[in-house]
Order: sequence, then structure tokens, then C-alpha cells
Amino acid sequence: MKATHSSTLNRYFAGVAEYVFQSHLGVADPPLVDYVSGLLMRFVRSESIHKVRSLTGRPLTEVAEMLVEANARVGTARRSVHRHIGDFTLFWAGVYPEALREMQSPTKKDHFIDYCSQGKRAYFIASTIEAEAESENEAPAPILERLSQQFELCAYGLREIRREWERRDDEELPMLLID
Repeated sequence: MKATHSSTLNRYFAGVAEYVFQSHLGVADPPLVDYVSGLLMRFVRSESIHKVRSLTGRPLTEVAEMLVEANARVGTARRSVHRHIGDFTLFWAGVYPEALREMQSPTKKDHFIDYCSQGKRAYFIASTIEAEAESENEAPAPILERLSQQFELCAYGLREIRREWERRDDEELPMLLID
């Protein structure tokens, strides 16, 4: 994705997230809203959705596998996997909840996983592990803690963001993605 298109898409997600959270939900928490719009931006690229990998390099696609991996790691690596579990569960529960039926089918390891409770738990655990250094990719602990506490509200906000982008003129988003 070219930088200008990435910047335009980032502004689009930020604007829609701000509109939905403030106007529809009455949530005036800029850092939280920025995190949610940043999540959308990160997950535009499918490799970001499955960024956690096993020791052999295989992308982990199920929360159950990610939990095992998180428990095998220490320090900031553990924080990163728990944060990703929170992001992963929030994204699917919020933006594409209809996909959960397949993701939690009886043939999957995630069959008995409650995405909301695991997402809340993962964000909370990540919030308790100190980041080595504040960087652009690190989420501050207070944001992760609020995501844990307000997981359902954020998932609902993401569903509303999706409704909003679907409601808007069909030409608006595709124009952002054209090279």
C-alpha cells in the first residue's frame, strides 16, 4: 500500500471511529478511539492478523494456539502475544462477528473459547507486563487496561464502525484503495 493511500485510509478509519465513538456511543476517550482506529489500520494487512507464529514459523490462527504461545514466552514477548490475542478477539468479535461461527466450529481448537472473555483477559494480562521502552508500536498499559474493562463496548463500537462504512457512499472507501 502506498504511503499516501495508507495515510488516507488511516484518516478515514480515525474519522469514522471518532464519529461512532463520540456521536453514537458518547465515548470521549481519544487514546482509546485512536487505539481502535489503529487496530483497524494494522489489520488491513492480513499478515498482521496472523502475526503470532509458532517456533517453526507457522502462523497461529486460533486463540487456543496463541494462548499456549503466550504462556511459553516471558517479558515483552509475552505482553506482545497477549496484546495480539486481545486485538485478534476484539477485531473478529467487533468487525466480523458472523465469522465467529466458523472460527469456533466443533472442528476447531477455539470451539470452547469465549472470544470476549479471552480478549478481556489478554488485554488485562498485557497491561500488567511492563513494556521495555515506549515505542510507536507499544500500547500504554492504561489503554490496554481500559480495553479489558470496556471490551464489549469497543466490540460494539467496531460493529457500528463497520455499519457506518457500509452505510456511507459505496464509492468512498473503494476510492481510497485504488492506486
